[in-house]
Amino acid sequence: MKFTNVFHRNLKAKSRVVVNQGGTSSSKTYSILQLIYLLATRQNGKIISIVSETMPHLKRGAMRDFFNILITEGVYNEIYHNKSDHIYKINNTIIEFFSADKFNKVLSARRDYLFINECYNINYELYDHLAVRTRERIYLDYNPVSNFWVHDKVLIKDNVTLIKSTYKDNQFLEKNIIDSIESHKNLDANWWRVFGEGEVGQVEGLVFTNIALCDEFPAECKWELLGLDFGFTNDPTAILRVGLHSGELWIDELMFKTGQTNNDIANFLIPFKKTEIIADSAEPKSIEEIRRSGFNIKGVLKCKVSTGIDIMKRYKINITKRSLNTIKEFRNYYWLQNKDGDYTNEPVKKFNHSIDAVRYAVMTKVLIKNKIIDLDVI
Repeated sequence: MKFTNVFHRNLKAKSRVVVNQGGTSSSKTYSILQLIYLLATRQNGKIISIVSETMPHLKRGAMRDFFNILITEGVYNEIYHNKSDHIYKINNTIIEFFSADKFNKVLSARRDYLFINECYNINYELYDHLAVRTRERIYLDYNPVSNFWVHDKVLIKDNVTLIKSTYKDNQFLEKNIIDSIESHKNLDANWWRVFGEGEVGQVEGLVFTNIALCDEFPAECKWELLGLDFGFTNDPTAILRVGLHSGELWIDELMFKTGQTNNDIANFLIPFKKTEIIADSAEPKSIEEIRRSGFNIKGVLKCKVSTGIDIMKRYKINITKRSLNTIKEFRNYYWLQNKDGDYTNEPVKKFNHSIDAVRYAVMTKVLIKNKIIDLDVI
């Protein structure tokens, strides 16, 4: 097993709470999971809980990484994996995965070790319920997007270790990923501070503040469209299901993927042949190719980005928990500042792929002959 220095720093930490604050690709999550595996092999009869905001987040993140570690080391055995209950046994130690949105799980059981992955996304009350039911040690990790309860209520206590890390602590990182990270250095100071240097950033000036997570997209909506934002090499193609229900916007991420040709997109959209699709009108050739494949697709009527944002902000926005990329974008989409530190009417030119797709769909519903009308009257 290959270890970064982040692993060794966690291994040496003997405090009750071990806090891992780090930038992108620093190996903090992977290192904690390696340590959990080794703890399970060396201590019998323990209970270890690995927790994140939602089950989709767990499956795409910590859970996938953990089982990749087992498979890579040649020690995974399906006999010990209860997939329905998300439990894996090593010797007599139980490693359980559950999401913090299941409050009964948080309240019900006790454990020996706790790992909360990306704890920035859960509230302090949930953490506290989990912590008081943990007998031995707690591991936390997060990207320091802004100051939150870890800084105000955890790090101020005794018996806490803070481990800071950046991509430079991961000696196994591929050069193309390093180059991609470092390409942001002179583009966005706040992004670089958080994801490059692992220091606490600021999310003042967030564009969307009225968002909530939901389990499912409504079965019936007043209206429903697909929004499509084209991408290919560096930017993903984003396809979002967008609807209005009970006076609120509802969003479900269907695609968020690079390298998609128009033929790939058309094949993906086959189940949605009867649904109206609104795409970026800057790609007329792509729109026409997909339309000729039998889809009801058209370009969005152009208007200012800020106008579309203003319309979206009128409504509470519900995003399905499985829409991981979309959730991340909405939580990191902020207004740019001028040289005097004042916020402009221009949003950051990243974290916008899903948001643009949603905006196309919404603007199609409110722009009638270039006159903005209210979504509820349609």
